[in-house]
Amino acid sequence: MIKVLVNGACGRMGSMVVKTVLSDEELELVGAVDIKGGADAGEIANAGKCGVIVAENLGEELDRSGAEVMIDFTRPDVVFRNVMTALEHKVSPVVGTTGLTDAQKEEIRQASEKQGVPVLIAPNFAIGAVLLMVLSAQAAKYMPEVEIIELHHDQKLDAPSGTAAQTAEMIAKVRAEHAQGHPDEKEKAGWEGARGADYQGMHVHSVRLPGYVASQEVIFGGLGQVLKLRHDTTSRESFMPGVVLAAKQVRSLKGLTVGLEHLLK
Repeated sequence: MIKVLVNGACGRMGSMVVKTVLSDEELELVGAVDIKGGADAGEIANAGKCGVIVAENLGEELDRSGAEVMIDFTRPDVVFRNVMTALEHKVSPVVGTTGLTDAQKEEIRQASEKQGVPVLIAPNFAIGAVLLMVLSAQAAKYMPEVEIIELHHDQKLDAPSGTAAQTAEMIAKVRAEHAQGHPDEKEKAGWEGARGADYQGMHVHSVRLPGYVASQEVIFGGLGQVLKLRHDTTSRESFMPGVVLAAKQVRSLKGLTVGLEHLLK
């Protein structure tokens, strides 16, 4: 069995991960960490008492638990430090928290290679969302005029979402950088930001409203036609198969891997 520690165990995603790990025959919950420590992780996740008490100090719990994999669903402002702490303790991070900068990812890559401990960072663990990213990159080869709209709950801190950023990066690899729209649109724009963020000529729009979990639409325009690819997450349960897949396979990887698509065979 793979020994798993869940970081952010008392949050909405973290508690669901705890419940999922407890129900999987190949995974063993050996540790749980959250700023709200002290309670039984299983009881917090409505999975019954499991004997794993939520700790507050990540480093100490990594030592105590003997974990092989740390699943992190915390916050953008602490995730980098969490990953580096896990690497120092020779534990493989599986990261679902978004907001890491390119510079931070490069530091993680270097630390991962130095320690010989693999890392997986996934902007989205929903299999359908991963397929959306892959299909978008394929479509962009033939329809390079594209815009991205991502919609999330109003408590999400980072924008654009990690999924949207990853989608844009994957499209950029197969699409020559160029500005879209009328060449004079910036001069005529009435409100600053009305066209969204600009990434290599693509426009990315972030919506934050209560009622959403996570959705993304990628719109391609061509002569006389429009292609829309969309994925909607209606429940956080959609992320769990991807989390389990990552926890089981991360130790077989090398260095830093970004994106769950690399595990889909």
